[in-house]
Amino acid sequence: MVVRADEADMFADQPTKDKDPRKSLHVQDVPTPELGPGEALVAVMASAINYNTVWTSIFEPVSTFSFLKRYGKLSPLTARHDLPYQVVGSDLAGVVLRTGPGVHVWKPGDEVVAHCLSVELEHPDGHNDTMLDPEQRIWGFETNFGGLAEIALVKANQLMPKPDHLSWEEAAAPGLVNSTAYRQLISTNGANTKLGDVVLIWGASGGLGSYATQMALQAGTTPVCVVSSPEKAEICRRRWAPS
Repeated sequence: MVVRADEADMFADQPTKDKDPRKSLHVQDVPTPELGPGEALVAVMASAINYNTVWTSIFEPVSTFSFLKRYGKLSPLTARHDLPYQVVGSDLAGVVLRTGPGVHVWKPGDEVVAHCLSVELEHPDGHNDTMLDPEQRIWGFETNFGGLAEIALVKANQLMPKPDHLSWEEAAAPGLVNSTAYRQLISTNGANTKLGDVVLIWGASGGLGSYATQMALQAGTTPVCVVSSPEKAEICRRRWAPS
């Protein structure tokens, strides 16, 4: 599933609500990307849609081809990402096909999920917190070769074992939003939420907000859910209100 650079202006005169991703997303054959050091090619069994893909497909707030051009200037290896098309998608569950030089933990046949953070880790800024690395990017949004493909290219440090009790679809769905909620609320680099805290959760009925609310409850906090309609408020009550 790709967007094309020559169509980046196709929605230029339209309001956001009229921009239709079905017009800009294309299913097409593209070459399998070259495998580099510290990387893996994964046969994708399932992927997911999140707002990264929506924003990419309507070229808002900017065309993601600007991200690919910037990334492509970083090194000869990253130059592969600067193409006239972008394979989108920031979630996957699948099977490792091949690994590049320097990859020792993962091997062909391993069943994996991938989180979305692509980080170079060549700067000391990111050693304690990878989100502070000046060269951290969201895979499939600020990089090419994302998860909505038959074969995806990831950094090996994005991989985690697929939980045995989950289907491929169940394993693919939570990666981006679950990781984001965990970092924001639970991580020591985030809020480090603890028993007795009161946690304000925007968009509590959506994907990210749903995980955030569950984590807040499991941590023994009081979640205060903010939503945009009575219908969404009722969704939250049905899911989490005490019986």
